[in-house]
Amino acid sequence: MTRVSSGPAYLNEGGLAQIEAALRDLRVAAPVTLLPDTLVAAGLADQYTSLHTLVGPVFVAWNGRGVSALTLAEDPAVFETRFRAEFARPISRGRAIPDQLGRAIQSRLAGDRHVKVPVDWRGRTSFEQAVWKKALEIPAGEVRPYSWIAREIGHPKAVRAVGTALARNPIPLVIPCHRVVRADGHIGEYGLGGPTNKRAILAAEGVDIGSLEQMAQSGMRYLGSDTTRIFCLPTCRHARRITLRHRVSFPSEMGAQAAGYRACKVCRPAVAA
Repeated sequence: MTRVSSGPAYLNEGGLAQIEAALRDLRVAAPVTLLPDTLVAAGLADQYTSLHTLVGPVFVAWNGRGVSALTLAEDPAVFETRFRAEFARPISRGRAIPDQLGRAIQSRLAGDRHVKVPVDWRGRTSFEQAVWKKALEIPAGEVRPYSWIAREIGHPKAVRAVGTALARNPIPLVIPCHRVVRADGHIGEYGLGGPTNKRAILAAEGVDIGSLEQMAQSGMRYLGSDTTRIFCLPTCRHARRITLRHRVSFPSEMGAQAAGYRACKVCRPAVAA
């Protein structure tokens, strides 16, 4: 009868050494990108890349929570230094924006305000988030005054604070703060390259800036239709359908209401009064 070696005897004959050698052969070095990619996915670090936009190249930063920053593309080292100072997180140059996130950003830049773009809101106040989320509701090709946002979010007297929050918008274009203007119809400032870039973006979206400012200079704030008896903010899609023959201008909400007009339910001009 053939004798079968027991486990310990087999190992004593060199089997253990063979197993250990086989296990060593199975060991594979982790890719150098494993640690940084893991930190980015956990939101403990960010990556960034450049992206072409209407106003030129910009840097876009992101992590596992969403987009964290967007700014004009200057020197990469300068951008990284500023990012670390503001967010207190490591950042490195990435290969490309993740496909799904990249498609969402491109859709948003193309004017789709309904596409979901994840945003890293950490470190932002509830007031700032409310302001930015309200700005997301403004359709491409339309503008709203700062006072509109203040009233819409339930802080009608916080117009200056709304302006400050929009100036701190970390991801302009994605959050369209360029669609918020002064109550007197003037364009106002813009953190992504100043008023010149703001005008270029609005014009590309179809806003007639010249007519808007001319109307404001004449003291008019609202447009009404003498057929529907409804008044709107000047860039509202319904206001743009009013023909010259039936167009009526008003300097104030009270003036429009005194003339028997009611506020548009789409652009809600009463909020801007």
